[in-house]
Amino acid sequence: MSQSRIPLLVLNSLLPEHQAQIGADYELIYAPTAEARAQAVARHGARVRAVLTIGVVGLTAAEADAMPALELVCCMGAGYEGLPLAQLKARGIATANGAGTNDDCVADHAFGLLIGIVRGMRTLDQQCRAGVWREVIPQPPNVSGKKLGIFGLGTIGQKIARRAAGFDMPVGYHNRAPREGVPHRYFDSLPALARWCDVLVCATPGGPATRHAVGAEVLEALGPKGYLVNISRGSVVDTQALADALRTGRIAGAGLDVYESEPHRPEPLIGLDNVLLTPHMAGWSPEATQASVDRFMANAAGHFSGLGVVSPI
Repeated sequence: MSQSRIPLLVLNSLLPEHQAQIGADYELIYAPTAEARAQAVARHGARVRAVLTIGVVGLTAAEADAMPALELVCCMGAGYEGLPLAQLKARGIATANGAGTNDDCVADHAFGLLIGIVRGMRTLDQQCRAGVWREVIPQPPNVSGKKLGIFGLGTIGQKIARRAAGFDMPVGYHNRAPREGVPHRYFDSLPALARWCDVLVCATPGGPATRHAVGAEVLEALGPKGYLVNISRGSVVDTQALADALRTGRIAGAGLDVYESEPHRPEPLIGLDNVLLTPHMAGWSPEATQASVDRFMANAAGHFSGLGVVSPI
């Protein structure tokens, strides 16, 4: 292919098979660690024409400045909060993401966390292993019929809402503005949504606009019988406020796939039994990752053929 020697800088980790898939068409400069990244930018920056990254890994303005030939920046997932978008747009650099490639996986995981915390699966597993029988265990609530609040009714939020329909859960949501053609109830503030719902799921983009959007006020509104699920970005939830609310019973439980201290564990939450944690795996499955790589290939092929990227930011 004519594209085969286009220098591509990859800043996120890739499985060997995906390195091989991309490397078959591009000159792959693989730099998934901070040290390799700095060396790659210094050594190859002047000729790099494309960058592949993910939202939380991003690309700095200084790195982009060191790449005068740069013409395409892609994120594998839907998130792109780590990109210097204004700078890239000003230079006419094309930007694209992997919107839609892992939505089902994230929505599945969100519902797994939801069921796990409402039904107390983590504690029940521990009790069963310890030989504790049901007669001495408080009965966990139903999931079916609970009111589900979704903070961020984008494509992932809408797929979570579709899954909620199978559990006969009324759905409400909060966005910056109501979405047209959506049957779910709109709330014009996050505290109002939290007061209404039994389970609040965060599916909003990260970045400064949503940093600590879920803090003490929202958790207080959620209340002692309320649950929180976060599959968006760790920055959306104030970790210390959440730890305080969980410890004092001001909310019933939480299920988190993301947290502020990533990749390090969220220390304030580790000793708490009413929180279920997973290490930012919601969007990871063989199917979702392959779809994300395929989307990058389609975005890059579209750009370098002159047809344009498939999913522009």
